[in-house]
Amino acid sequence: MTLEAAEQPSSPTLAWTGEEMMIVAAARALHDGARCFVGIGRPSVAANLARRVHAPNLVLVYESGTIGSKPTRLPLSIGDGVLAETADTVVSVPEMFNYWLQPGRIDVGFLGAAQIDQYGNINTTVIGADYHHPTVRLPGAGGAPEIAASCREVFVVARHSRRAFVERVDFVTSVGHGQGPGDRERLNLRGRGPVRVITNLGVLEPDPVTRELTLTQLHQGVTVEQVRAETGWALRVADPPETVTAPTPVELAALRALQTTAGPGSDQG
Repeated sequence: MTLEAAEQPSSPTLAWTGEEMMIVAAARALHDGARCFVGIGRPSVAANLARRVHAPNLVLVYESGTIGSKPTRLPLSIGDGVLAETADTVVSVPEMFNYWLQPGRIDVGFLGAAQIDQYGNINTTVIGADYHHPTVRLPGAGGAPEIAASCREVFVVARHSRRAFVERVDFVTSVGHGQGPGDRERLNLRGRGPVRVITNLGVLEPDPVTRELTLTQLHQGVTVEQVRAETGWALRVADPPETVTAPTPVELAALRALQTTAGPGSDQG
């Protein structure tokens, strides 16, 4: 089966795309009642889907200082007014970082990535070896380094390709597991770091000993060979990897309804 075929299952009654499977799988990883620091884009779509489908008490926290936001549509940015209007409370950005994030009061940090390497280090800064003259200059860090450092655990959602899943990131914006076991402790990072990377092909988790990202779950219709072909290092694979349950009609309906409520000009990917 080709990668394109995996993107669109053949079921005539319930079809979904790889992008939709990725968002649904990411949403399922969030538990009711958890405090989740949400990034804009796919993490925000997944977190809002989780709150609508199975985790109504999920506490959405955004970098602008909104705690317990319940947006009626997908926010355009962390400064979107709908986040403050629907929040339980709004605090200053310094309080958000100094009181809520850095002391470890946030359960899950949910991030995207332009590049991610075999140890879960994230790059959202530059593509290219020369920082001052990069091939591409990306949006930058924002609060991601602090989220990756201090949240109790981190989930990452990103499309799987050799361009994104590289052996070594061009720039370490947010530290995952450094170069392997012991690095987070050496750097005095509070949280566990990336514990799950959800892609349009499957799910990767760090090996408990080596901390190297390992393929543990495959989406339906995807093969190990496809994932390896889209990964820039010699990917380790669980024996055997589990198969992710397909999206339910309820999940797909909620996701599609949520995406139709995104404001004009919004970029969810």
